[in-house]
Amino acid sequence: MTDIKVGVLGLQGAVREHMNAIEANGATAVLVKNKEELNEVDGLIIPGGESTTMRRLIDKYDFMNPLKKFAESGKPMFGTCAGLILLAKSIEGYKEPHIGVMDVHVERNSFGRQVDSFEANLDIANVAEDFTAVFIRAPHIVSAGENVEVLAKHNGRIVAAREGQFLGCSFHPELTQDHRLTGYFISMVDESKKN
Repeated sequence: MTDIKVGVLGLQGAVREHMNAIEANGATAVLVKNKEELNEVDGLIIPGGESTTMRRLIDKYDFMNPLKKFAESGKPMFGTCAGLILLAKSIEGYKEPHIGVMDVHVERNSFGRQVDSFEANLDIANVAEDFTAVFIRAPHIVSAGENVEVLAKHNGRIVAAREGQFLGCSFHPELTQDHRLTGYFISMVDESKKN
């Protein structure tokens, strides 16, 4: 696994925790703070944070086109919480998406404010039947396109999904010691390197 390099977009959010989760799975974690560093990685995690702030930073550091090109190259991308919002093709109440590569429609802060943060046990298809997910001002997937595989729901709402090389979840998998979902993403990266 050590020849697999997974980048973490280092603009905002729980960057260090994601890097720890990558390394716990035996892959190499790379902090991506400028667009040139995208060329050095086989897959990319876009962490949680605040999606509007992240978008401002993406624009400030001229990341948008390089991120879209990264998606076009076929390399896997994993968006957690705000990262899911950035990957989504459409966002409730917004005319334009951000990166807009995953065929899902998301609603921001759909589980309430920061004070409404909670943990829930999820059954995530192909990953775990007992995954403790941490929800903090989390979005959820309102609807998904026909090629999107729904991996997990919480109270009837879609909270994890995959479409080809794209993986998205509403929660923060990096905030627990359970690194199986990150491991699932790394296996996606491994698979895409072989093809």
